[in-house]
Amino acid sequence: MSPGTIRARHVAATGVHRAAGRVMDILELVARTRGGLALRELSAQLEAPKSSLLPLLRTLTARGYLEQGALGEYGLGPKALELGMGSPAHRAWPEIARPVLRELMQRTGETVFLGALGGDGTAVVFVDKVESEQVIRYAAGVGDRRALHATSSGKVILAFLPARERERILRALPLKRYTDRTVTSLPALRAALDEVRHTGVCVNLDELALGAAGIAAPIFAPDGRVAGACAIGGPTDRVRPRLKPLAAQVKAAARAISALLGHRGEPPATSRRDPVFREDGFQGRRRQNLGDE
Repeated sequence: MSPGTIRARHVAATGVHRAAGRVMDILELVARTRGGLALRELSAQLEAPKSSLLPLLRTLTARGYLEQGALGEYGLGPKALELGMGSPAHRAWPEIARPVLRELMQRTGETVFLGALGGDGTAVVFVDKVESEQVIRYAAGVGDRRALHATSSGKVILAFLPARERERILRALPLKRYTDRTVTSLPALRAALDEVRHTGVCVNLDELALGAAGIAAPIFAPDGRVAGACAIGGPTDRVRPRLKPLAAQVKAAARAISALLGHRGEPPATSRRDPVFREDGFQGRRRQNLGDE
């Protein structure tokens, strides 16, 4: 008996609304699939006719729960991601932050991201973006997940989590090596997070992918907890010569978003000293050990 037949019998037996169930099937399948799914793929995996899926997909896209990529693939949209962010005060924050993101993109010329901790605590999820107008640019989709330990957004969020929660996540993280610059030991990662807490910004050069750079700063909720990260991403060769001004612009944008969310005062545990950027791109007074220990 096929999964489609089993599902149909279950619906009939329980009285579940068929169309509502199909909407949930679509959202759950898209959420599990990195890179999005085309209509034909959704039809095949859900064992449903394209003609019955298309109106649902169009409605979900129009309402912002799905978004369609350049090749027609469907991925999660901002509204779906907002629903998973917890309290009602947090659910509207991508919409609140968008004007600041647009301005940051115009000022820096790079793609700007809004990131939040994934529900499973193992990745950062992009909940909104404003794409650069440059021909060569950093590209990632809303809903895409990235490793916490190998991204500027991920490390910023980790750095400002409560100590007990941060340590629980760190002990469970698989510190996968993506490049020879990826931090793959807990002592080195803890030291890097300490530096991020002191400076209020994280710079990442070539740690997730060679040639890709990111700069992120924390966004805070009214209660002082870290709500997410504001980040820019671009080619390393274009970002490296501008580290100091770009870092200042990202920090200013993150503070503006925090203020719009209702946060007041200095970011928790952040000193007023500026980060020190070395010629090799490493942040802080000394290069941390990146290898396994």
